[in-house]
Amino acid sequence: MNYVFVSPYFPSNFKYFAIRLKEEGVNVLGVGSEPYDNLDPELKSAMTEYFKVDDMEDYSQMLKACGYFTFKYGKIDRIESHNEYWLEQDAQLRTDFNVFGFKNEDMASVKFKSKMKEVFRSAKVPVARGKVIKTPEEAKALIKETGYPVCAKPDNGVGAANTYKIKNDADLDRFFETKPDTDYIMEEFIEGEIHTFDGLVDRSGDVVFMNSFIFDKGVMETVNDQLDMFYYSQREIPEDLKKLGLAAVKAFNLRERFFHIEFFRQKDQKLIGLEVNVRPPGGLSMDMFNFSNDLDFFSQYAKLVAGKPVEIDAKRPYYCAYVGLKQRGLIRHSHSTSDSLDKFGDLVVHHGPIASIFAAAIGDYAIVVRSPELEPLKEASRFIMARENA
Repeated sequence: MNYVFVSPYFPSNFKYFAIRLKEEGVNVLGVGSEPYDNLDPELKSAMTEYFKVDDMEDYSQMLKACGYFTFKYGKIDRIESHNEYWLEQDAQLRTDFNVFGFKNEDMASVKFKSKMKEVFRSAKVPVARGKVIKTPEEAKALIKETGYPVCAKPDNGVGAANTYKIKNDADLDRFFETKPDTDYIMEEFIEGEIHTFDGLVDRSGDVVFMNSFIFDKGVMETVNDQLDMFYYSQREIPEDLKKLGLAAVKAFNLRERFFHIEFFRQKDQKLIGLEVNVRPPGGLSMDMFNFSNDLDFFSQYAKLVAGKPVEIDAKRPYYCAYVGLKQRGLIRHSHSTSDSLDKFGDLVVHHGPIASIFAAAIGDYAIVVRSPELEPLKEASRFIMARENA
């Protein structure tokens, strides 16, 4: 089996996809713009060959790389980056080389938030009122229905980039004066916690692993207000979340891939579908899957791809929490990182700096903690995130 791994070096923990695939007998072929000599030694050893391109944005170069792999190794069986940024390019390559997985015609429903709403509705998942708006008049017509505040975000966008909370007419005017030249979807602003339904689906579309994270705040607030990030995995997934999550997985026709579906849970406990991401959740979430279950999900994915039985007994013996600290500008925490690690060292399973490209959303430095009980993790997070200038 020939598996073309796009950008296998980013993020750095994704090297374990390549390592575990090789262990299952898969022929891993890497393609990216990073010089070969700069790659992690373990990643190098997991790949049969690596094709360096000058610019991954230049589709002709990616096409050439896959053409070369086809000539040398035979038909390509999988093309994957596990990365939101390359999702559409992955689909284009799969289309051109007739490879299993999402192709061009599948992209609209998993990339455009307006199309996601249609799929959610087909699965009877409630969604926020909203639509793509192009003019101030269209926005005002929607706001007449929903009232302020509203949220505006790129219809085809990643994370919280270029996202706005609009509270009044002055904010609305400013939005149209400054927004990027791209289609925006505007929605009623939903108050609530973000609860996710994540997991891994097999080749037939059956979910073989389920997880749920709860975020203490939205990514938009985290980015715009320079806040620290805290989120944790639930040991028990509520039945209403599981029901809507499984319905969404089926409606989006997911096959042999990780997924990350976001919901708002409102104060009245009702769930509202937010968006779907057809790749692993970001940051260190893959590692958190491992820590909370004492399993290796890079390995389970590799078994799935290789056509072997997966061995997932996901009893979720631990809550696992992520604490991401902003360490920049005038931000000053009440306790040093070393003090936090000393105080809660028995809970810490990982800590270290975060790649700068993710830092605005998930913090400059990460501390991951786990416990069979939730309260010790919340206590640790409060101590670690306490700020002098709060």
